[in-house]
Amino acid sequence: MNSSVGRTCWAIAEGHIPGESNGPAPQMTSHETACILNASQETAKVQITLYFADRDPVGPYSIDVPARRTRHVRFNDLDDPEPVPRDTDFASVIESNVPIVVQHSRLDSRQSELALLSTVAFPVN
Repeated sequence: MNSSVGRTCWAIAEGHIPGESNGPAPQMTSHETACILNASQETAKVQITLYFADRDPVGPYSIDVPARRTRHVRFNDLDDPEPVPRDTDFASVIESNVPIVVQHSRLDSRQSELALLSTVAFPVN
């Protein structure tokens, strides 16, 4: 297995957690998620910084992804240094001490005809 798969810095230019949801929680709660793959032989120390249109950045939010594992991080669950605001546009930069791969997804269940989107984040380096 190639333990150097990925990059150490990723950007997600689009983020928005709808303030409303339809369906049973937590499965159908509207959310943003960073799906992180760590194929390396050591724990990834990941830091997420959020950027907004009308205020200073917030972060870093710190998480660990064990070696040779994946972790799906709901932005809804991030609360240190502060909860991620709902109904607010944001972008994020995700940095790691080892190469990782980041995929972004959103579940928007404000209507019963829900929408799910997913895309690979932009690798910065």
